[in-house]
Amino acid sequence: MDFILSAVIVLGGIALVAAVILYVCSKKFAVYEDPRLGTVLEALPGANCGGCGYPGCSGMADALVKAADKGSLEGLNCPVGGAETMGKVADLLGMAMANTEPMVAVVRCNGTCELRPKTTEYGGLRTCTAMNACGAGETACGFGCLGCGDCVSACKFDAIHMNEETGLPEVDEEKCTSCGACVSACPRHIIELRKKGPKNRRVYVRCVNKDKGAVAMKACKAACIGCGKCAKECPFEAITIVNNVSYIDYNKCKLCRKCEAVCPTNAIVAVNFPPRKPKVEAPATGEEVKAEPAKASVESNKKETEA
Repeated sequence: MDFILSAVIVLGGIALVAAVILYVCSKKFAVYEDPRLGTVLEALPGANCGGCGYPGCSGMADALVKAADKGSLEGLNCPVGGAETMGKVADLLGMAMANTEPMVAVVRCNGTCELRPKTTEYGGLRTCTAMNACGAGETACGFGCLGCGDCVSACKFDAIHMNEETGLPEVDEEKCTSCGACVSACPRHIIELRKKGPKNRRVYVRCVNKDKGAVAMKACKAACIGCGKCAKECPFEAITIVNNVSYIDYNKCKLCRKCEAVCPTNAIVAVNFPPRKPKVEAPATGEEVKAEPAKASVESNKKETEA
């Protein structure tokens, strides 16, 4: 009986000491968590895509709370939730949120199977990363789309698919959240995030080929040849030519489409614009109209004389 009592006392004492140690440690090494973190995290979409530049939504929530303490949320944006989500977060943190223009992924390659024919056959691992590491790919263009669909695999929102006819990826504007996963996945860096623009209209150069004009055209009939006609035509200085390829700054572009009209290779594309109106030929002048009957009269008199 004494042994049982002693065991109970000893075990009870050990449990009491352990409880005291645990309590002291919990107080000493406690990590304070701002209660706003949970609230902000619930307001975020929970996609954990990393498009905001932070490791998941929890990282974004932490950054938002810290930014609010500093007095500004500038530079922080959730591409999936967009302006609506950021507005809710700003209200929760008692901050004003600057309006951010929606972005969308665009594919800067127009080298379809027809315009950029295959010159070789690749037999290795069917990924863009692997093919790019082996060389130029299956065409003579060392800058264009490789067509293996790494961007498709990277997209968590089913917003990008390969077009079997053209061999190029196509972005669904309605589904694209501008998270940037496809941009990071492309080893050729042909996918870019651009502003959707008013009425979802955009003008951009659909080529990244840095070869000189003759070489670029030999590889792809739709390549930018760096001729500079677009830059000369642009009245807003929105176009620059670097490394033999044109680039349109979407912050300066006013969507006048003058550059598209002068591009000799159709490397510049305009998206979601209404079709251009066909040119109407100028009507004949009065002198030309009068000349026609006179000519007909002379021919009639000539026939009568011959008869």
